[in-house]
Amino acid sequence: MTRPTRVLVTGGTGVLGRELVPRLQARTEVRVLSRRPPPGPGFVQGDLETGEGLAAAVEDVDAIAHCASAADYRRPQRDVTQLRQLLEAIGGARPHLVYVSIVGVDRVRFGFFQAKLDTERLVEDSGLPWTILRATEFHDLMLTFLMRLAKGPAAVVPQKAQFQPVDAGDVAERMAELVMGPAAGRVRELGGPKVESMADLMRAYLAAARRRRRVIEIPVWGRLGAGLGLGGQLLTDDDRGSVSFADYLHAHTDADGVLDVTNR
Repeated sequence: MTRPTRVLVTGGTGVLGRELVPRLQARTEVRVLSRRPPPGPGFVQGDLETGEGLAAAVEDVDAIAHCASAADYRRPQRDVTQLRQLLEAIGGARPHLVYVSIVGVDRVRFGFFQAKLDTERLVEDSGLPWTILRATEFHDLMLTFLMRLAKGPAAVVPQKAQFQPVDAGDVAERMAELVMGPAAGRVRELGGPKVESMADLMRAYLAAARRRRRVIEIPVWGRLGAGLGLGGQLLTDDDRGSVSFADYLHAHTDADGVLDVTNR
């Protein structure tokens, strides 16, 4: 297979997309899908919810990096709907479809994870050449969770919960390689360099943010609690990135040693 000369990136303005787009632009022509009027060269307008503009966006592309995610925990099947709209727009063309999913979607019985698994199956059944990369939670998402959990007088975290957050840049490096290469099916999963308890991640965040909070661990019941406690969303024996959560926090610390989250 020849290297793609034109790639469409969905979710190109998101956490992963912002890291992926420049890496691809150094190698090939890139279109970035946006719901709003294109803010500059390389952007194309299209709506994954309604399908409007998608046919023009996918025209003559050799590969699609599908990084977009509705991230709607109340309506998780929106991810499935969006991919269906994209596939309908592709029609009879055969671009290489590269999809980023989440480690553990086949083990953690949680609505959003189940929707990701359903989306994977739709990719597999699409008839297109495809590649699926599963990654653990991004540092950015983990920080968002921690900030929300630390809003009160105490920082409350799930008891015994373990995570392996990965840097979006590490994932983008892998995604760029996959997009520029041939369809590979399901590839080795990618996670962060360390498995850490959520309590320790919270303590690292509080220290970086210079916030005094007592960290309280509480049990989480049901399927989500079981998945978190048993490490269902952790890597088994696959590849690990190089940037730890501590590295990520340090990179977002200003000259005065205070965590700055305004530009993440």
